[in-house]
Amino acid sequence: MNEAFIAGRALVSALGPDLGSAMTALAAGAAPRSITLSDGSAWPCYTIDDDEADWVSRSRRLIQRAVAEAGALDRRGALFVASSSLDIGLLETTHDFVRDHHEFAETVAGWLGWQGPVYTVSTACTSGLNALLSARTLVRHGVVPEALVLGLELRNTLTLGGFAGMQLLSPTGALPYGLGRNGLVLGEAVAALHVSAQPSRWRIAGGANVVDGRDPAGSIESAVIDMCHQALADSGLTASDISLVKPQAAGGAASDATEARALRQVFDPLPPLVSFKAAIGHTLGASGIAELALLTACLECGAWPRADHAQDPALQAPLANVPPSHARHVLASILGFGGGHTAVVLEDMRA
Repeated sequence: MNEAFIAGRALVSALGPDLGSAMTALAAGAAPRSITLSDGSAWPCYTIDDDEADWVSRSRRLIQRAVAEAGALDRRGALFVASSSLDIGLLETTHDFVRDHHEFAETVAGWLGWQGPVYTVSTACTSGLNALLSARTLVRHGVVPEALVLGLELRNTLTLGGFAGMQLLSPTGALPYGLGRNGLVLGEAVAALHVSAQPSRWRIAGGANVVDGRDPAGSIESAVIDMCHQALADSGLTASDISLVKPQAAGGAASDATEARALRQVFDPLPPLVSFKAAIGHTLGASGIAELALLTACLECGAWPRADHAQDPALQAPLANVPPSHARHVLASILGFGGGHTAVVLEDMRA
């Protein structure tokens, strides 16, 4: 059986047009824009700095830019399009809502000249990590020699309005694991991970997806625990092998507390924690891919997101201000609507 590695990566986000720009801007962070909805309410949102009005032209350019940054690709491999909103931004303007769910992925494949199999993964916020685990499976079993996983969360107002209607958004700013946290701040991102059987620095060691829908809009403590244990078992590791955890840490009052309690039961002591949502927002279906691109780049170059907001001492889970000096194995998780709890474990082959 093959191993699966991250051969290339890319990110277009509020931090800049590429991953290099993101590393430069990360310490200072990006400022969210204020988006006004039709009911007159205004919400902060981390958007990509590209104001072209035409949704299709803008999206095509951003996706092609990210794919180019991810490196040379065999377009006969597998393409995974992971998103919670897909092309809803376009449908808002055309009002053509009678479309096949997979049509946007096929459109993206056409923009890229893709010749291999194309998959849509839309499991809410866990879309990106679930797509990555599926790509790993295909590569490990030799179905394809490589795959491209695209995490896409593109401009639209339906998503923002939906979260606002559920009273899940912060009117002020994202405070992951913070004192006085009061909700999420959403973000826009186009991210890419190139998965290959050819050895490179980051090996996808394992992962797990646990679905527990008892709280459709929140996380379940026992499911977070099971997710971690299953991901560790799939990777052949124990909790003590993990040097760094990137949790969901979205800034919700209850969800952050639930997650922190679960992590403390899995890890004793708790390894360093890092969150990127105060830098790029919660990019929903793209978040797993966007945050893994940031995480691996940070560990390579030493850049690190600011964690200068006051941490909530009740959580007993402070975010690290600096990267760990040694991080052989890292666990990254995303929790999503519908009861999705997904984690991926990476191994730094150079650590």
